[in-house]
Amino acid sequence: MKTKSVSAALLVLASALAVDAAWAGSHEVKIQGFQFQPAKLQVAVGDTITWTNADGMPHTVTSKAAGVESDAIAPGGKWTYTVKSKGDIDYACRFHPSMKGAVSAK
Repeated sequence: MKTKSVSAALLVLASALAVDAAWAGSHEVKIQGFQFQPAKLQVAVGDTITWTNADGMPHTVTSKAAGVESDAIAPGGKWTYTVKSKGDIDYACRFHPSMKGAVSAK
């Protein structure tokens, strides 16, 4: 009997994790004209954000405070980040510090 209850508990846990993953959202940020568009996003923990570089030069998504750092995103390239915790992430392009964006995770 003990094996059946452990198996049942694992099945319930796996189902709960699958439901959480199914509810995770995805968001797109376009990098164009030396701007992040949209510049501000409201997301949930577990959501993914993909930045797509539509400019003719590389950019980054950098937040030292939040420990978020993309490699250089080449023109036409993409970078995806999964939000790990609640809070605000203010970010900028390491190459062009006037380019700024913000993510607020609830």
